[in-house]
Amino acid sequence: MVFSKQLTLSILFYLRTEIISFAYIPSSFMLCVDDLVHVLKQEEDHVPMIEEEEYDGGSTSEDEIISICRNNLVQSGNLILQLVPILGMYSDNYFVKLPRRVSGYSGLDWVQETLARDTQCYNMFMVERPLFNRLHNTLVQSYGLKSTTKMTFVEALAMFLWIVGSPQSVRQAENRFRRSMETVSRTFNRVLTCLLRLAQDIIVPKDPTFSEVHPNLENPAFWPHFNDCIGAIDGTHVKVVVDKSKRVPYLNMHNETSQNVLAVCDFDMRFTFVMSGWPGSAHDMRVFKDAITTHHHKFPHPPPGLLLQMSCNFFYPITLVHLSLIVCLSQYVGKYYVVDAGYPNRLGYLSLYICTRYHVEQWQNGPPPQGMKETFNHAHAKVRNVIERSFGVLKMKFRILLNMPKFPEDKQSRIIVACMALHNFIRESRIPDREFDACDADENYNPMPSSSASAWPEDEPLVEDTNINDFREELAHALFHGMCFFKLD
Repeated sequence: MVFSKQLTLSILFYLRTEIISFAYIPSSFMLCVDDLVHVLKQEEDHVPMIEEEEYDGGSTSEDEIISICRNNLVQSGNLILQLVPILGMYSDNYFVKLPRRVSGYSGLDWVQETLARDTQCYNMFMVERPLFNRLHNTLVQSYGLKSTTKMTFVEALAMFLWIVGSPQSVRQAENRFRRSMETVSRTFNRVLTCLLRLAQDIIVPKDPTFSEVHPNLENPAFWPHFNDCIGAIDGTHVKVVVDKSKRVPYLNMHNETSQNVLAVCDFDMRFTFVMSGWPGSAHDMRVFKDAITTHHHKFPHPPPGLLLQMSCNFFYPITLVHLSLIVCLSQYVGKYYVVDAGYPNRLGYLSLYICTRYHVEQWQNGPPPQGMKETFNHAHAKVRNVIERSFGVLKMKFRILLNMPKFPEDKQSRIIVACMALHNFIRESRIPDREFDACDADENYNPMPSSSASAWPEDEPLVEDTNINDFREELAHALFHGMCFFKLD
């Protein structure tokens, strides 16, 4: 048998055996290989054979043997040349999945190319180009973001936003930006430090005295019943990665490792306080107690009201006298946050009626509120929904909060705070943003399902305040009778 022909057949059989393991190779490619093998076998049958006796002194000359071998090599080469384009064609179509429009640039060149395209800029960095430029200027001018010999501050900021927005790991950033893992890690930490400095200035109330009523509360559905409300408080679970030895404390009720992050927000969907680091098994109330005690100097406490002694047993339809009594009660209660059932009803923190319909989804998919308690819970849920939507926008924009890479635990906590600082910066810039614009257009829109359910039940019972309970009763009566007479909803 001719050696070159056998070699070609062996190569084809080997290729066919190897590519059978790839399930996504189309059958047409396998048919092409089979056709080539069939052609080779047919030609093999017609190729003159060289008998052994001819090598042992037969009549065939050495020149004829060389000529036959040369012809066989040429034929085999032609067949291989026919095979190569077929392999190339199917490799491009079925092996190489990337679209041809993908840029071959890396590092700063890729960043500049992405920033030049509005759609690509938002998809890659989750911010519009004007906002990227404003954030860049702010961090450079006020918070110490500097270029290094290896990387400019533009590329550094883009790398950070690319990692927290997608999310991406350090290894993926190494491949995308063509930088070493050490350079990527150091750059990420530099930008993170600058954003934490920004967080100290931007995650604060705009008006620490809370002297003005927010325009959103001037809605007839809320006015004047919630005119002393200054925001909402809630906790949200952020998935984190921890060592196996620390896994149990971080397991929440969904059997996922997470941090219970406490946040306070105003009616502009801005976070005014955040505390991260607590394990997912911690109850909302436990985290709240730590916030108002250990971090009392940073926590935006609601201003107290006047010390008035009043009787609060009024159960008749709304009148001007009744409204004046409610105003007096609100003066005693002072300013307050709206909270869910994970927190007690106490001065400064107005909770809901438990064992009664509450969540916005229940009102959207069910009958209208019935009775005094449901009427109050309906209005309370609509007011408190601002923090649910704030969490939704936060996690929709910064997907790293949904799938945190394996960073050290303290670094994961700092990343959460940095993302909230970016959230506030975007909101304060007033530059159009997809998620925020959708929330402004629809007061019930929430880009992501709620993840604010409390973890394990609190060991200590929630102690409620009698005066705030009386205030809630009066508020519920006013809302209920107001809806009957004036159809405020």
